[in-house]
Amino acid sequence: MIFKSFREYLAWLYYQYLLITGIYVLEPWEKSIFSSILFSAIAMAIYTSYVFVPIHVRLALEFFSGISGVQPESTVARMT
Repeated sequence: MIFKSFREYLAWLYYQYLLITGIYVLEPWEKSIFSSILFSAIAMAIYTSYVFVPIHVRLALEFFSGISGVQPESTVARMT
């Protein structure tokens, strides 16, 4: 019962994808090419954001902490 409703939900999502992108009017080989290009672009965007966004966030935090005068912990003298 759960699998049937899940399968219907996935079919509904696929139908929505076809309607929103407008590829329901294309032939099957055109649909596959369009879908593969779209999903490749999405995968590249996700990978790029996973790899490069943390680096840029770290550099931005270092830059703004340098502007505000806060020293990184490694340069602060520890007194014990």
